[in-house]
Amino acid sequence: MTQPRPDEFIPPPECPVFEPSWEEFADPFAFINKIRPIAEKTGICKVRPPPDWQPPFACDVDRLHFTPRIQRLNELEAQTRVKLNFLDQIAKFWELQGCTLKIPHVERKILDLYQLNKLVIEEGGFDIVCRERRWTKIALKMGFAPGKAVGSHLRAHYERILYPYNLFQSGSNLLAPGLASKLMHLVADPNLEKCVQKPTLTNDAKDKEYKPHDLAQRQSVQPVETCTPARRAKRMRTEGGSVKKEPGEPCENRPNLRRRMGSFVAKPEPDPPQRDALGQTSWSCGLKKFVSSSEKEIPVQVKQEPEGRSVMSEVEKAKARNKKNAPAMSIVDLYVCLVCGSGSDEDRLLLCDGCDDSYHTFCLIPPLHDVPKGDWRCPKCLAQECSKPQEAFGFEQACRDYTLRAFGDMADSFKSDYFNMPVHMVPTELVEKEFWRLVSTIEEDVTVEYGADIASKEFGSGFPIRNGKFKLAPEDEDYLNSGWNLNNMPVMDPSVLTHVTADICGMKLPWLYVGMCFSSFCWHIEDHWSYSINYLHWGEPKTWYGAPGYAAEQLEEVMKKLAPELFESQPDLLHQLVTIMNPNILMAYGVPIYRTNQCAGEFVITFPRAYHSGFNQGFNFAEAVNFCTVDWMPLGRQCVDHYRMLRRYCVFSHDEMICKMACKADTLDVVLASAVQKDMAIMIREERKLRENIRKMGVVNSHPAQYDLLPDEERQCARCRTTCYLSALTCPCSRGVLVCLHHVQDLCSCPVNCYTLHYKYTLDDLYPMMKAIALRAESYNDWASHVTEILEAKLDKKKSLAEFRALIEESEAKAFPDNDLLRQLRLVTQDAEKCSSVAQQLLNGKRKTRFRSGGGKSQNQLTVEELKSFVRQLYNLPCSIHQAPLLKELLNHVEDFQQHSEKVLAEEAPSAAEIQGLLDSSGELDVALPEVPVLRERLEQARWLEAVRGAGAQPASLSLDAMRRLIDQGVGLPPHASVEKAMARLQELLTVSEHWEDQARSLVKARPRHLLETLEAALQEVENIPAYLPNCLLLKDAVSRAKEWLQDAEGLQLGGRIPVLDTLSELVSRGRSIPIHLDPLPRLEVLVSEVQAWKECAAKTFLMKNSPFTLLEVLCPRCEASAAGQKPKSKKAKDMVQCSKKKTVKLDSVSDVERALSESKDSASAMATLGEVRLKEMDMLYSMRAFNESKLLLTKDWKGLQFCVCPDAPVGAMLQCELCRDLFHSGCVPDPADPRGSQPWLCPLCRRSERPPLDRVLPLLASLQRLRVRLPEGDALRYLIERTVRWQHRVQQVSAALKLPVAQERASASPCAKAFCSSSPSQEWNGSGQSQAAFYIEQRCIPLQGLSKELEQLMVEGLLLQVTLPETQKLYHVLLHRLSAQAADSTTQKHHAQGRSQAQNEDGHCSLKREAVSGTDRKAKRRLERDGVDGGGRCRAKKPQKKKIKLNKNKSRDSKAAPSSPSLTSDPSPSEDSEEDMALCPAEDCQQPEGDEVDWVQCDGSCNQWFHQVCVGVSPELAEKEDYICVNCTVKDGHVRK
Repeated sequence: MTQPRPDEFIPPPECPVFEPSWEEFADPFAFINKIRPIAEKTGICKVRPPPDWQPPFACDVDRLHFTPRIQRLNELEAQTRVKLNFLDQIAKFWELQGCTLKIPHVERKILDLYQLNKLVIEEGGFDIVCRERRWTKIALKMGFAPGKAVGSHLRAHYERILYPYNLFQSGSNLLAPGLASKLMHLVADPNLEKCVQKPTLTNDAKDKEYKPHDLAQRQSVQPVETCTPARRAKRMRTEGGSVKKEPGEPCENRPNLRRRMGSFVAKPEPDPPQRDALGQTSWSCGLKKFVSSSEKEIPVQVKQEPEGRSVMSEVEKAKARNKKNAPAMSIVDLYVCLVCGSGSDEDRLLLCDGCDDSYHTFCLIPPLHDVPKGDWRCPKCLAQECSKPQEAFGFEQACRDYTLRAFGDMADSFKSDYFNMPVHMVPTELVEKEFWRLVSTIEEDVTVEYGADIASKEFGSGFPIRNGKFKLAPEDEDYLNSGWNLNNMPVMDPSVLTHVTADICGMKLPWLYVGMCFSSFCWHIEDHWSYSINYLHWGEPKTWYGAPGYAAEQLEEVMKKLAPELFESQPDLLHQLVTIMNPNILMAYGVPIYRTNQCAGEFVITFPRAYHSGFNQGFNFAEAVNFCTVDWMPLGRQCVDHYRMLRRYCVFSHDEMICKMACKADTLDVVLASAVQKDMAIMIREERKLRENIRKMGVVNSHPAQYDLLPDEERQCARCRTTCYLSALTCPCSRGVLVCLHHVQDLCSCPVNCYTLHYKYTLDDLYPMMKAIALRAESYNDWASHVTEILEAKLDKKKSLAEFRALIEESEAKAFPDNDLLRQLRLVTQDAEKCSSVAQQLLNGKRKTRFRSGGGKSQNQLTVEELKSFVRQLYNLPCSIHQAPLLKELLNHVEDFQQHSEKVLAEEAPSAAEIQGLLDSSGELDVALPEVPVLRERLEQARWLEAVRGAGAQPASLSLDAMRRLIDQGVGLPPHASVEKAMARLQELLTVSEHWEDQARSLVKARPRHLLETLEAALQEVENIPAYLPNCLLLKDAVSRAKEWLQDAEGLQLGGRIPVLDTLSELVSRGRSIPIHLDPLPRLEVLVSEVQAWKECAAKTFLMKNSPFTLLEVLCPRCEASAAGQKPKSKKAKDMVQCSKKKTVKLDSVSDVERALSESKDSASAMATLGEVRLKEMDMLYSMRAFNESKLLLTKDWKGLQFCVCPDAPVGAMLQCELCRDLFHSGCVPDPADPRGSQPWLCPLCRRSERPPLDRVLPLLASLQRLRVRLPEGDALRYLIERTVRWQHRVQQVSAALKLPVAQERASASPCAKAFCSSSPSQEWNGSGQSQAAFYIEQRCIPLQGLSKELEQLMVEGLLLQVTLPETQKLYHVLLHRLSAQAADSTTQKHHAQGRSQAQNEDGHCSLKREAVSGTDRKAKRRLERDGVDGGGRCRAKKPQKKKIKLNKNKSRDSKAAPSSPSLTSDPSPSEDSEEDMALCPAEDCQQPEGDEVDWVQCDGSCNQWFHQVCVGVSPELAEKEDYICVNCTVKDGHVRK
């Protein structure tokens, strides 16, 4: 372990830490009284509450704001502050003489000038040290290594910096004028050159400039008007009359008359003080002056001397006479040196900037060899400035008001920046050592802030209080009344402070403390030497140091000895909480110091007169309060006497508190009453003595006074500041001034008989109060004598147990002290109650025993000897017990049982029933009988033999555990022949069974696994063992499962069938679980692994990253409707067409498809299943496209419909999926990969895979065919490829028939397309009757108007294929560019034709007037047609003249696949009115509904065509109430739905 450095801080020993139980924690004062003998030896202790005690933090954080104190760390430590004060005095001394103090370096460290000065004084002074050559000795004392000539450096620095100051302090620089001639010779003496001040305070370049801490100014002392030493005084040149100025000199525009003339009429005031960049105060003044002979011809009136001078020298009188008689005389002749009286050597004559006195540089002690650099003061001004008294040191208040959050941010930032690591990672030991290093150095100035003494009454306590603003949870209600709640502790009954009526902040009302790293609380004791308790609510730890109360005076003496300068100016320094001292220094002088780290949730208790200090490790929040117990009473009075001696004010009146407690004598605790009686006796004795003294002095006037009604500041003694209560003296000459009876002579100068004695109580009033207290204390004595009498009673004089209880109740009612007598009474009563209870239980037989069930002895049973002893104890108790005679009779029954048991045990083979009967009777006696264990052993032997015989009769249930259990039970039995024989047979059977069990286990778990023949041979040898062997049974089961598996494996390969993956996987799984070597298993495992590898390869080829779809979902056709708003169909029963009577397989989900593919017998049936799924996919998709297109044509508000994945109403830029035709917000889905629209955009629900090229997919199918295994994904891939090939063939046919171009067409090739695309997004869509934002479709889509059914089916199926084909891109570009151009031309013409018919509505929206049949005519026509068909009022129309044509779906699709004419568009014009055409629904994706009745709806646009309602997504109710306009009319006529 490394040794610490000499100057490194060594932590003191830890103080005691207590962790009370919940029972101890319930009463805080009882617990503190319990730990007081231990804790008061260390002064402080720490208490950790039980873990579950966690009070809520109830402070109002939002309202809490405070102004912290500023703490400069090196000013807190006593010895460091002494050094800083000394250096400030040195700096001030040289600053007044125009020089800057720079602290020199010696041996690469800053020289301690204070220690050097102190050691020189201790060695006898500078002259003696030089004469006796003690500089080397001083260097060794200062810690410098010998042999480096450090002494000569110390001497040079001393005589350069400290020697002039010491001469000034001794007054040697203020010599009489008669010594002038001697001074002239002293200057010429060459030996004096070694001891005198050099021309200026020269410094080395490496010396550190000392910046004064300006303690005087911060302690409310007026700053001395000094000037900065940065300016140098220059003389006037004799050749010219101009003044040479320094660049930074003030008043550059006017001449310095004082320097030019040697004096001036009106002395200008110094410039106001200014703060430099470092915060130091600078004072701008004039420059040092020399009187010049060239200025003698300037006449000016000489300024008058100050009136304060009562004694004038002869030179001054001559100057005065010259001022009166010769005003025109040369001014320079009037200035003479005040030391030598001569005016010669004007070049060496200095003028003081304070009083304008003149001195030769060589007349000063020590002489000056050159001009000072700044303002210069003469010795008298120096003495005047440096003798000003300093006020008491105290903390400054910060300029900023903080909130708790702001202070915390500042504190955490400071600590993390200082240690360069997160605040929670800084070790407490590092912070502690760094703190004590900082407070002891003068080289580093670290300033912190401390939010101390914040009143909880204003912002709320951290603990919950009643009627507070903080709302408590029901489970936290207990904290309101907890004794450890610091709001309750000072005012609880055991606390003496509860009798102080005033709410004293900090004592009765808690104070809050918000700390940061290094913020400290200095050495102090609590007010009135009371207890204190501090609770850290949260935050980083708080480090404490404490000294026990008996060492308080020792600590004070050590601090006064080490820092006497501080106590000379401030005797009560330790009561101001502004001074700390290193605990290591105090411990070195014998003061016992202890420490602790208080963490969050912990209490720290300080005991009476225990000095304590400490600092905060970081940002935290603590709360503290005082309390006083009975043991504090004598110390409280002693503290008041101590305060009187120090002239320190009291927080409350001790005498007032005693008198108020005496007035409540009947309710006081007895122990407290006794303490009050003793304290009151001292108080009355002292008061009587004081009143007799003033009566003898001649005070005759007296008057009663209600001092308890006056504030404390109005009844303080003018001399000692003690708060008066019992009496005080006043004089008519001094209104509002009073003194206590200890300081009669300090009241005033009037005769004593003029004084008036004011008293609260007369002595006759005080004696009855003390007598009442004495009666309260003496009531305990009567009770104690009665208790002593009954405890010592004998025989028939014994009292009953009830009387003992009554005495205990009386002690509790009167709150008698818990002393030895009361504890003895309680102990005797408890023993008697226990004996009575036990005796009653023995008599009633209520004790629980286990004898009847053959169990063990009860722990609380009495032995026979104990029963006899218990009976004797009953008769020896101090009280009488009525159960004693009955227990004597019980003892007789026990003796009879012992005789019967001895007879039964003597027999060779006793019966079990007889033994059990004896045990039953012993249980009723409830006594531990010695015969019972022997009877129990014989009973256990008989029962064990019966169990062995029963197990042998049933071999199937005789397991190894049963045999071991029987053997274990037999081992514990006492030796017997029958027991030994049965044990031998069991052991032999167990050995054989264990051997074959191990053998079977090894065969099952063998690696490599054994052959089937080996295991069958082992089974033949196991069958003859009469026991239950689990491993042998497992071996038998494994053999049977292996035979069955081999049969299944052979059947799987019969007939050349291709196995299904699920069947193959299940077979491999079964084979792996069989612990037997199976020849076909490895081949099957390899096959399954290859299939899994194929699936992974296929998944990488098709699935997108983070795809929600499985491989099967991507490969097979879609069988589930997407969530993008598919409207469910509501079909009527009579509209449903049964295609076949055969029951079809349900294919509504992917799991259904997977199950159907797995159950299919061959690939052909699988392809048929996938074909059905494809038909379902196409039907579902067409319905979805129709529904999504129809949503945009509804006239009602779109808020009821779902768009996009949000699903919200369409607004702004929208994207339309080419496949499902639904709209999506451009911000909810990814943008198109190609913004130019070269590829169709699909929504996230329609784009299900990566769509690899076909050349990447074909190898997957080939590799699958080589594996010879069927799986659903493989069937789906095969169907996908076949479907793709068929689609490519259809594309080729349609391209040839329609003469579609092969090359891709660009969007920029057709100007019409551009016009259509540019106009399409500008189309606004609004809901009916709603004012909502319009939307537009952002990307280009294939227009459905005019698109033939065949091309639409081709495009849809091409988009459904999960592979990338060039034909898909070509077909998409052809449809997009050609149809867009046609639609754009048509739309443009329509808009130009109808542009003049637009009108502005009242709400600002434009409406388009249709030139076709008006809405009223159309509705009337529909009603007539509906009435002609059926009069039911339903919105359903049949073709009136011709029966509806039922079309076969398959035939319809075939007809659509082969159009009659090769054209891209169909003609939806209703020019032909034939009924054959009207029997067909012109919807693009007609679903061809069949049935007896089909609902139709007629377009209200210009085409007047009829549509199936189910094909255009219109309900009967909607068709009846609203106009319907088809898609083609919407585009052509420019209808806008509102």
